Amino acid sequence: MFKKTALAVTTALLLAAGPALAGQCPADMSKIDEALAASPDLTAEQLAEVEQLRAEGEAQHAAGQHQESVDTLAQAKAILGIE
Repeated sequence: MFKKTALAVTTALLLAAGPALAGQCPADMSKIDEALAASPDLTAEQLAEVEQLRAEGEAQHAAGQHQESVDTLAQAKAILGIE
């Protein structure tokens, strides 16, 4: 009985977390876009990496891989020095 209850609770939590992560991706992409539009002081290599990570994060979001997207976009935000 306990195992079934624990499984049901875990499943419910995972289902609830999915939409929250899905909504974070566009917000993160917007923050990255705004920072890029402000001409950040980055090397050409850093700029290329941020742009690549931004594109990869968007593709992951579109594929429904929201946690991966959040993680990828976090790398781009770290390079830009934004939260």
